[in-house]
Amino acid sequence: MSIRADLIAFAVALLASLGLTIPVRHLAIRFGMVDHPGPRKVHLRPIPLLGGIAIYLAFALAVLVTVRGAPEKQVAGILSGATLLAIIGFLDDGKLLHHQVKLFIGMPVAALMLIATGIHAQLFSQFVPGTTGVVLDDCFTVLWVVGITASFSILDHMDGLCAGIAAVAAAFFTISASMNGQTLVRSLGAAALGASLGFLRWNFSPAKIFMGDGGAMFLGFLMATLGLKIRPDGAPFPITWLVPVLILGVPIFDTTLVSISRARRGLLPFTSPGKDHTAHRLSNLGLGHRGAVLVMYCFAVLFGVAALFIPGSSPAAAYSLAGLLIFGSLIAIFFMEGAPYERQAKIPKTFSA
Repeated sequence: MSIRADLIAFAVALLASLGLTIPVRHLAIRFGMVDHPGPRKVHLRPIPLLGGIAIYLAFALAVLVTVRGAPEKQVAGILSGATLLAIIGFLDDGKLLHHQVKLFIGMPVAALMLIATGIHAQLFSQFVPGTTGVVLDDCFTVLWVVGITASFSILDHMDGLCAGIAAVAAAFFTISASMNGQTLVRSLGAAALGASLGFLRWNFSPAKIFMGDGGAMFLGFLMATLGLKIRPDGAPFPITWLVPVLILGVPIFDTTLVSISRARRGLLPFTSPGKDHTAHRLSNLGLGHRGAVLVMYCFAVLFGVAALFIPGSSPAAAYSLAGLLIFGSLIAIFFMEGAPYERQAKIPKTFSA
């Protein structure tokens, strides 16, 4: 797969996403698939859902048209897991499925599909020999996929936020893969970037359509998969893991903030929806919705740039950078916890954001 094929993948996904979003919007309106305003919503009028269908179709079309010579089994596993989560998300958007099905069944099963095709973390097996290391790697793979997918699912709470962060992450995965000669990751990243940007045209504030949980989980699964497959040259283990963690730093930070904040208030992080995310707090500090989203974009770019410097850094420099970012993130969490946000009461257990 050449650079030309990657550009075609990006262009096909971008144009397909741009073109498909409007008919999908009309479809959502026709069947009453809209997100109504509510106490934990930031929009003031009903907005059509199902934009994730356009993202999904655009990505799948770009991959099927351009990906050649890649391991067919892995491509099939990625598309199968992504399709499963997209379907579950769309059913959840239509109130046809219990909320917790996606967290406790859908996401783990999608992770197992990746493992079955040979896509898995290589973490514990680096220093734990034999079957034990492989089993631990598989367990971590499930945890990683569920965690990153869920983080994007709850990140979809403000116009343009989830699609924009996914686009930035996909861009840096594509750049990193290009630097390391990973053609499949590069093509998948280019397709994800095009699909996200095409949809963002209609989703940025003021949004004309929402991607819904089907789109958010689909993008989260893709980002988790790219994180598992990225293999930066020149970086010794375990420094290699800093690359995907940094590229996905914004959703990881937001999920950590929400989890700590809600746990401190006696709430279960994924069962107590509310307007207490990072973007909500930034907006309440005076940035407004657009300003908050743009600041989140900037931090995503900052983390992504830092990730690109990891492979060429010495272990001491990489660990120093990681320590500095962790320390900075803890300070940011402390600061953001003091920022104004709308406190929520305990509610019946559902997985939502």
